[in-house]
Amino acid sequence: MSDKEPKKGYSRSATNRFELSRRQLLGSASLFAASALAPAAVPATAEAEVVLPKPEPPFAGKIERTLQGSVPDFPKGVEAPAGAPNVLLILTDDVGFGASSTFGGPIQTPNFQRLADAGLRYNKYHTTALCSPTRAALITGRNHHSVASGDITEFATGYPGYNSLVPRSAGSVGAVLKENGYNTAWFGKMHNVPDWMSSQAGPFDLWPNGLGFEHFYGFLGGDSDQWHPALYENTKPIEPYVGNPDYILDRDLADQAISWMRMQHALAPSKPWLLYYATGTAHAPHHAPKDWIAKYKGQFDQGWDKLREETLAKQIKLGVVPADTKLTKRPEQIPAWDTLSDDQKRLYARMMEVYAGALSHADYNIGRLLDTLEASGQTDNTLVIFMMGDNGASAEGSLQGTTNEVAVNANGVTESIEFLLSMIDELGGPKTYNHYPVGWAHAMDTPMQWTKQVASHFGGTRNGLVISWPARIKDKGGLRSQFCHAIDITPTIYEAAGITPPDVLYGVQQKPIEGTSLVYTFDNATAPTRHGTQYFEMMGNRAIYKDGWMASTTPLRLPWVNTGFEPNPDDFKWELYHVDEDFSQANNLVDENSDKLKELQDAFDVEAKKYNVYPLDSSMASRADPAIRPSLTRGRDEFTYFPGMIRIPEGSSPDFKNKSWTAAAEVTIPDGGANGVLGTIGGVTVVGRCYCWTAGRRLPTRCPTSRSTSIALPPTRRLHPVITSSA
Repeated sequence: MSDKEPKKGYSRSATNRFELSRRQLLGSASLFAASALAPAAVPATAEAEVVLPKPEPPFAGKIERTLQGSVPDFPKGVEAPAGAPNVLLILTDDVGFGASSTFGGPIQTPNFQRLADAGLRYNKYHTTALCSPTRAALITGRNHHSVASGDITEFATGYPGYNSLVPRSAGSVGAVLKENGYNTAWFGKMHNVPDWMSSQAGPFDLWPNGLGFEHFYGFLGGDSDQWHPALYENTKPIEPYVGNPDYILDRDLADQAISWMRMQHALAPSKPWLLYYATGTAHAPHHAPKDWIAKYKGQFDQGWDKLREETLAKQIKLGVVPADTKLTKRPEQIPAWDTLSDDQKRLYARMMEVYAGALSHADYNIGRLLDTLEASGQTDNTLVIFMMGDNGASAEGSLQGTTNEVAVNANGVTESIEFLLSMIDELGGPKTYNHYPVGWAHAMDTPMQWTKQVASHFGGTRNGLVISWPARIKDKGGLRSQFCHAIDITPTIYEAAGITPPDVLYGVQQKPIEGTSLVYTFDNATAPTRHGTQYFEMMGNRAIYKDGWMASTTPLRLPWVNTGFEPNPDDFKWELYHVDEDFSQANNLVDENSDKLKELQDAFDVEAKKYNVYPLDSSMASRADPAIRPSLTRGRDEFTYFPGMIRIPEGSSPDFKNKSWTAAAEVTIPDGGANGVLGTIGGVTVVGRCYCWTAGRRLPTRCPTSRSTSIALPPTRRLHPVITSSA
């Protein structure tokens, strides 16, 4: 953030900070209000501070001994500022800068384009290179390490920048807008709940409802099966796909969001709302209806090398990249398309068709939300912020792609080309958890280097952004090239709504907002960039942007290698780019300007110390060990479950991995025997052991079931089967 940035409401100066205990803050709204107003709980400067919730107004009527002469006065509820817009915040998953047709890519996104035609495209918008960190930065307006989200929640470690516990001192845009008179809702992916807090035991303060979103309909974690998602309605597990053979998540999310939007408008048409719509698409698994996949048949037969050339040509023609932009080189570890066999080309092209169909299908359902807005007459005063991707395209599908990303990435399973070809017609359907090869991920990030996970280069961090607000933005179809970041979205919403970020929220002194509102760009395409400095870091890959220059480390661990190599952070070499003149980071100037490199390295150190980036940690798979995080199960060696206890997440379940264990169940068997599942571990793609009672006999077997731990107790005769497993 530049020193030239306006200070009102977005100060970066030091403040007195305090925080009530997390458990204390789980109480009622009345507790929150009381805490915010208690004289002993706020600093001496509270008179000048913005405090939320707002104090209850004094009684303005008159009270006599009886009603005669008394005058009633109802307390006035909180109202949003006059003219405040609705806010529709849209975020897709694992979509690179060069994927959508709106930014020159091969995948048709007519509804993304629809918003771009009515508003503005931003071609220098950045994320953090990974999902949980970007999402935490997005909804708080603070850097990801500053809000304890230096990595995904499943990789949390016990340092302030990495523990995944988004602090109460960084209140979310949902909470702030709710306390300023908005209705708020969240639909889709939520990847900021620590894994040991994701069960029905809570606590729920880091679930969407606890972050100020009055309604939540979606899933927790990094990804979801589109055909059989593990969904929640608020905090209740639900399974809406059961009995619905045509179910798919993207359609369901749109249905639910449309219903909520219509209800708000029907009941309170003058009250603005915030709707956060975060698809699981296009994160793996790449799932889509067959007819949407068929739309792309044959469109990727030319391969990823030729596609990158085609995409850059379109990007230049559209003007979304400068005319002199260079296409960066393909990493030597990614095979050239022309070196592949005919079977590989046929298979890989199909995998890309599936990905494209999935993203187009998601765009179509987003269009249904826009249609609903238009039909209700709300389009004009709705601020739509559509971020195409929470990071660059994902290279996590291996060099050859996979039918089961979890098995390949987490368990080291190897799939032969023969097996993959046998599954080619199942890709995108309910029998797969599929992911395309690395070559396509690199192509989706055209014209930049690298992919998701790599925070040092724009291939991991640069995404397409569109902002539409017809009542306010007049340069329809315009392009904006100011440097901006995910932390800029929340302050943009605050300024657009006429809301000053609170100094105290629910009794907790707030960290300063660290992003820069983009409202200054709405009327001026050539306004100087106000976000002048921004650091990047993810698993040792790091960079610093400052006044048109970028210093970046050279990646050591490849983003498709998850185990076996964890380099020393000090072993990373540095590169240098003048990105104001080199859009794609194609020209490394490190040997020509050592003084500039040193200046930027020193600037990174300043930012890293300020925002809790240290200690640098280049590890990957080893961080997934749950033993390094808090646990609901540690120290326990006996667990009892009852009927109806379903969807217990792995982070809150007994750890069966690599150890001996015994399971016993008290069941009743009718005369003549019975067949039925007593308990399940695992799921369709992470196949676990299922315990069945068949014809009165114990029968351990492996079967595809929902991801849950459950116990079924049929009526009549009681027995006590015992199942034992040896490591």
